[in-house]
Amino acid sequence: MPKLKTKSGVKKRFKLTATGKLKHGVAGKRHRLISHNAKYIRQNRGTEVLSEADTARVKAWAPYGLK
Repeated sequence: MPKLKTKSGVKKRFKLTATGKLKHGVAGKRHRLISHNAKYIRQNRGTEVLSEADTARVKAWAPYGLK
């Protein structure tokens, strides 16, 4: 069987935790921040863990795992 390719967007956007969950950056923090209030900006700081339903789909896009 030929090797499967990893989706290049998944390599850039997700990291695997030690327990097998997926971390991702929070959306809405790139531009147009003046129109958002301080609470929105503060709460979307850092990273979040991807939901269980989405994790299965993203792992299928990275067949040999993520670093």
